[in-house]
Amino acid sequence: MPITAAGRFFIDETGRRRILHGVNLSGASKVPVQPPGATHLPDSLDDPRNASFIGRPFPLDEADEHFARLKGWGLDFLRFIVTWEALAHAGPGCIDEAYLDYLSAVLEKAHAHDLLVFIDPHQDVWSRFCGGDGAPAWTFAAVGLDINRFSETGAALLHQEQPDSFPQLMWANNYTRYACFTMFTLFFGGREFAPQLQVDGQNIQDYLQGRYCAAYSALARRLRGLPNLLGFGSMNEPSGGLLGLPDLRSNDHAPFKLGVMPTPAQAIFLANGFAQDCLDFGLPLVDRLPGQTKPARIDPQGATVWRDGVDDVWRAQGIWDVDKAGQPRMLRPSHFARADFLQDFLKPFVERFASAIHAEMPDAQIFIEAEPMGPPPNYDAIDKLVYAPHFYDAVTLFTRRFHPQLNVDFFSMRPLLGEAQIRRHLSKELGRFRHYADDVLGELPIVIGEVGIPFDLNGGGAFKSGDFSRQAQALDYSLRALDDHLYSYTLWNYSPDNSNARGDQWNGEDLSIFSRDQQADPADINSGGRGLQGFVRPYARKVAGDPQRMRYDRARGLFTFTFKHDSAISEPTELFVPNLAFPAGYRIEVSDGEYEVDSEAQRVLYRHSGKDMPHMIRIVSNAPVPKELSPWGKLMIAAALALVVLALLRRMLRR
Repeated sequence: MPITAAGRFFIDETGRRRILHGVNLSGASKVPVQPPGATHLPDSLDDPRNASFIGRPFPLDEADEHFARLKGWGLDFLRFIVTWEALAHAGPGCIDEAYLDYLSAVLEKAHAHDLLVFIDPHQDVWSRFCGGDGAPAWTFAAVGLDINRFSETGAALLHQEQPDSFPQLMWANNYTRYACFTMFTLFFGGREFAPQLQVDGQNIQDYLQGRYCAAYSALARRLRGLPNLLGFGSMNEPSGGLLGLPDLRSNDHAPFKLGVMPTPAQAIFLANGFAQDCLDFGLPLVDRLPGQTKPARIDPQGATVWRDGVDDVWRAQGIWDVDKAGQPRMLRPSHFARADFLQDFLKPFVERFASAIHAEMPDAQIFIEAEPMGPPPNYDAIDKLVYAPHFYDAVTLFTRRFHPQLNVDFFSMRPLLGEAQIRRHLSKELGRFRHYADDVLGELPIVIGEVGIPFDLNGGGAFKSGDFSRQAQALDYSLRALDDHLYSYTLWNYSPDNSNARGDQWNGEDLSIFSRDQQADPADINSGGRGLQGFVRPYARKVAGDPQRMRYDRARGLFTFTFKHDSAISEPTELFVPNLAFPAGYRIEVSDGEYEVDSEAQRVLYRHSGKDMPHMIRIVSNAPVPKELSPWGKLMIAAALALVVLALLRRMLRR
């Protein structure tokens, strides 16, 4: 491996500590090329067994263009999206060998551009066929579910049903819908909670997990000769489904309440043909305050989600039944309460997956994560682990609005006033991942696997004006908080076929740092980039010792990095210093030693003196520094924003 883990950092073959900045490639890899899989297309779910993902993330003849752009932006670390469906859409055990050939060729191109890669087995709400991406259609058939009945029974919300009116992030509502939570519960807990459900002589859990692991093992076998492949993630944002829920009659467990949300019990009844009166939570901070609801009725009119002749798996387990009056009744609402999803179900799955990957690639790093913002399991039987959680500024993500002086702590609903308070909050939230790691995982590297912002902020005005400065500022807030903790990260995301009209081609999301619609000059590597000043930033790429502090003040054009050297390392410290961030040039100040600048390669090499001292390097823009607001001016802005917050709260309460 070109890079291995040692304590909190990656190290290269020279012993230098590595801080990795990169990107997810790509958001559009969630959907097939053929048939055209963009989720706003009503027929995009047709003919699932004959789908092809060859050409995701881009046609092979475009690889050099995109990889050169990412390299020029300092993003030389790829979280490479590969769904289970892309590998095995044709049926259980049927691997798309042509797609493996394509992936091998693309990643060889990445190696030629000196880009490091890890494979992300991506999923959202289980599968495209229940509103997300990930698992192939045949997984539902194995359980007995009919994908053509999901919409009418409320078992899933599909963008295909509302191509022009699907609310932002409404796809996440599917975690509380029947198709998604049933598949996750069976995938992780079928042996314990559905022991009679057998497929080809195996319990459904072993059947599904075995085929999942086999698909990614086949990919590892094909790619194991690539020197730039660091390893594999185990599963993007895994969900426990019903596992651990204290009461199926309540939605109190849901971290985010979006739109019409049946309780798990109601979702089960709906999937079996019984109308239910549910609650509509709307979009928090968009059209109502958290906790405000209105009634909503869902009526499947007797239709069920099951294929003909198949009975509901949860009724078979005695969790619910129909009473003498013909009405559904929950018999065991706490049936899943005793389950510890992290330790008893997620952990053994990841151990099984890691074992399968290590059988093909013994030195592969395993990039682990858990449910968003939650702690990971306590792994004690896997080595070569990297912790790869996700982080988003929730208010900016949900509302598609950003103000540099106003935000909200999404969990406590406490207003955050002023840039300093917002930055402290973001940094504190990101610090929880190191606490999680220290508590249950020990010393290991952290890569924030997803971080980003919606580029259609404030109604998408930047698409017409070409001014993405607000997006750059929003990104800078999050990335500066990441630098506070010296985390590596991969931005979400780079979608080569992003468009202003349809975003990343998936559920209306628009988080791509690149779009052809903004590309005025194909010969200019920066043309098409969005919010470049936010993410094309200096950083310490290779450090001859232990990093201590890294900070980039974009407004002042000032970068500062401090480290303690390791006397066993003879190679210099290398910093990426993008010309884009310093258009007027820059000067360098060092605490000791010497440096050399390679502007063409956007690189500064620093050789410390060897003295037993913290070594510091400062990069200072030659551009004039803008004047800061006086304390009185900042106070006036904070007061005005407080009045704005109160006015918004009053307006939402009146609604």
